[in-house]
Amino acid sequence: MQSFPMMPNSEAYTSVNRRPLDVEDYFDILRRHKAWILGPTFAGLVVATVVACVWPNTYVSQATIRVVPSQVPESYVPSNVNSQMSQRINSMYQTISSRATLTNMITQYNLYPRDRSRKPLEDVVEQMRRDINIGPVAPLGERDKQVSAFRIAFSYENRSVAHKVTADLVSRFISENARERTTSSVLTTQFLKDQADSAKKELESIEGKLTSFRTTSAGRLPEQAQQNLVQMQMLENRISNLNQAMTRVGQDKMLIEADLRALKNQRESIVPTTENAVQRQKNEKLTALDNDIMRIEATLSSLRQRYTEVHPDVKRVVGQLAVAKKMRDAVVEEEEVASAKQTPATSRRVDPMIERERQRLDAMIERLQAQLKGKDEDAKNYSTDIASAERQIKMLQGRIESTPVSQQQYQDIVRDYEVAKLKYDELNKKRSQSQIAEDLERRQQGETLELLDPASLPTDPTEPKRPMIIGAGLGLGLVIGLMLAGAREAKDTSLKNLKDVRAYTQLTILGSVPLLENDLVVRRRKRLTWLAWSTACLVGIVVMTGAAFYYYATK
Repeated sequence: MQSFPMMPNSEAYTSVNRRPLDVEDYFDILRRHKAWILGPTFAGLVVATVVACVWPNTYVSQATIRVVPSQVPESYVPSNVNSQMSQRINSMYQTISSRATLTNMITQYNLYPRDRSRKPLEDVVEQMRRDINIGPVAPLGERDKQVSAFRIAFSYENRSVAHKVTADLVSRFISENARERTTSSVLTTQFLKDQADSAKKELESIEGKLTSFRTTSAGRLPEQAQQNLVQMQMLENRISNLNQAMTRVGQDKMLIEADLRALKNQRESIVPTTENAVQRQKNEKLTALDNDIMRIEATLSSLRQRYTEVHPDVKRVVGQLAVAKKMRDAVVEEEEVASAKQTPATSRRVDPMIERERQRLDAMIERLQAQLKGKDEDAKNYSTDIASAERQIKMLQGRIESTPVSQQQYQDIVRDYEVAKLKYDELNKKRSQSQIAEDLERRQQGETLELLDPASLPTDPTEPKRPMIIGAGLGLGLVIGLMLAGAREAKDTSLKNLKDVRAYTQLTILGSVPLLENDLVVRRRKRLTWLAWSTACLVGIVVMTGAAFYYYATK
């Protein structure tokens, strides 16, 4: 049907809103603009097919490595490698994906030949890093957060090369894990050994200070204070016992002297009668002196039990005793001198019985004098022992008084020694445990990596998704065609059918005259349209066929 031209006053209708379109109008739009819709759709199909066929295949070869726990329980041999498996995987990946390692692999397997010819080597290495994918395998239980296995994958356009590279990466991971754990274990053991040696030197230095202090402060150490007190108490008890022994010796001496005087008096009583008067007078004087000496000695013994030898009362009584003894010795000496001056004429003949009695008494007197001399020796020894014990007590008192002065210094040295010894023992124990763990790692009995699934040889490419690409290209072309048809329809403001005439002119339609065109012009237009579409379809089919041939030729 011929489109009606706008009337002269058509400018008045440009501001009129378009009428709502119905289904028939949409079909008319598709019919009028079918070339603008089918053209982009076919072009999108051709372009998508070319892209899908030219895009090279990408094969992914992957392998699974299992983490094998230590063969020896952790409670028996603690591991000296502190890093977790996930951290070690990252560390190993950084080592393996270094520029030197990847460059060596690229050269060894002749990877990315086209990229190496037109790109810097750094870009090729970065491309290989992107093609290497490492990811953990999900644990069986949700609560198990440790990595029990991980997967290594490599993407490449050649499936056999991808398989070889993946196998090489697996072997590098396993060897790198063993090397890294052994190195870490050795470094830990060496560190602990150095620390233990340093602690040992420090301990030996403090031991030397402690030994020197004990040598120079022998007897004044804090732990010897109680021993000093016990020794001083023992010495005091000994002095007390010695004083008691001296008292007993003094008493024994008084008894012996009394017996000795009695024997002497008895012996003197048997002299001739002419000498009895003089002798009796001398005996009374000696008896008085002996009684004074006995009284003074009893007083001295009582004072010695309460006071020492340096006490004034003791000294005074000792002086009195010495004076009394001198007086008695003088009387005895006078008696002996008088006896010696007697002439034989004055002497009388001695009776044999009296002579035997006098000899017996002389023997007893000599024996008592010997006992008295022994008691004097005992008293002298006791005095010497008391003086020695008093000197020892003074020495112990000096030690006890000087103990608080060196106690703080000694406690500081002992505390430093205990801390150093505890540190050395702890480090030595850790070093021994680390040495055992190092031997475990060297024997490959610790935590190791084991190949669970070897590198796979892929059969189907993972990229590109050709049906998806072709479908996406076809859909995109269709959308572009619909957008072009919608734009042309929105730009065309002419009246297309009788509905537009009735809606915009508000006139009654009495009839319609169809558009009459020259048949020659119509046939020429149809031939040109079919020629254009045939050429476009032929070119598109040829291009798609060539792309498909290239794909199967390079597959």
